Amino acid sequence: MPENWANPAGLDLHLQLHLEKSPTRPARALEHALRTAMADGRLTPGTRLPASRTLAADLGVARNTVADVYAQLVAEGWCEARVGAGTWVGERAGHPRPSARRPAPGTPPLDLRCGIPDVSGFPRRAWATAARTAVTRAPDADLGYPPTQGTATLRRVLADYLARTRGVHGDPEHVLVTRGFGDLLAHVCRTLRTRGVRRIAVEEYGHERHRRIITAAGLTPVPLPVDEGGADIAALPGTGAGAVLLTAAHQFPTGVPLEAARRIEAVRWAERTGGLVVEDDYDGEFRYDRRSIGALQALAPGHVLYAGTASKALAPAVGLAWAMVPDGFLPALLDTTASAGGGADALHQLTLAVFMEEHHYDRNVRRLRARYRARRERLAALVADALPGCRVTGLAAGLHCLLELPPGTPEERVEQAARERGLLLEGLRTFAAAPRRAARRPALAIGYGAPRAQRYEAALAATVEAVTAAIRPGA
Repeated sequence: MPENWANPAGLDLHLQLHLEKSPTRPARALEHALRTAMADGRLTPGTRLPASRTLAADLGVARNTVADVYAQLVAEGWCEARVGAGTWVGERAGHPRPSARRPAPGTPPLDLRCGIPDVSGFPRRAWATAARTAVTRAPDADLGYPPTQGTATLRRVLADYLARTRGVHGDPEHVLVTRGFGDLLAHVCRTLRTRGVRRIAVEEYGHERHRRIITAAGLTPVPLPVDEGGADIAALPGTGAGAVLLTAAHQFPTGVPLEAARRIEAVRWAERTGGLVVEDDYDGEFRYDRRSIGALQALAPGHVLYAGTASKALAPAVGLAWAMVPDGFLPALLDTTASAGGGADALHQLTLAVFMEEHHYDRNVRRLRARYRARRERLAALVADALPGCRVTGLAAGLHCLLELPPGTPEERVEQAARERGLLLEGLRTFAAAPRRAARRPALAIGYGAPRAQRYEAALAATVEAVTAAIRPGA
């Protein structure tokens, strides 16, 4: 049972590692010891922790073990890392079993809705530096009206990045940059309409906003069933659709990937019919259990339009989305984009190009990947411990998962109980394009991206209380 007294900046720190419980896992023992010290108040917010080299020497463990534990606690929000200054106890109130409090009047609601990233960690300094660099480098020609297709610099950078990280096939001449994914989807749908398409297949669970955009563009969205293998592509020929919108890597919001056989079936349908597959890869960069699933577009670049956005990896305020467009669809799509008012903000495009070229984008994705993985694991552990009869499902990826409820539990009752505790939650039924199939188990779509680190525990506590109140009214 090693003990440690360390003295960073005059502060003594005493830890006990119970290695007899896990002798081969010193990292787990150290995590537990530090969490316990923070939870019971012995390590208060603002306390500086010993340097990893010092603590490793005192405990007789590898320095990498301490560094990995610190990184994990930073990702979870327990600690903060200050460049050149070390690691400090964060401002969150961490407890192994959180308890929710009724919100005070006027308190902003806790938020576990899907599709919302944690913008508190936006890399402001790196972005500002990239903006200064972009403006300094930009020739006069780049300060005029932006090209409809996007600046040549950003299209080149995006083509390289998408090939390297997502396996997307294509060159800068086939990249289109727009003001956001909604803008891109509207352009695609209007282009399909001009080419005679009247129906587009969509997954039966998805963004209501996307279905509204499709309808506003003059197309009819036709739902495809979704099961454990993703969208049921076998149903696609019977829809009469000329295109299909898929979240292939991580279905929104059920969290399942499109299985391999269905991926092949989807591109074969497009090749056979001349239809278009629109691949919404909104959070494909965030896979936690193993390497990310590559883009569907790589199977048939001539029939799949790949779409991505900076909203999840940076912030929605960046306001940029991009597409790798099949050759035969590109001229008509550019005409539609030009008629709608032209391209996206050029200075934002040039800033993003610098930000990506200098690998700040990659570093930010890795940092967020660690943060969101820790949040998902914390949610899963709490559900297993505090909510018998419930389970977390879906791929270990992205910014959301499903919390399945006991059969017969009304999702509306959980949502109401959550609102009473100052928490915003969404039941799975709110994402359905049509009345939900009776066989589907009730569930909540939990977005673990939105809360700031110090509010995440409170959001989880409110979730546990809301679900418990709905399952056992009056308990």
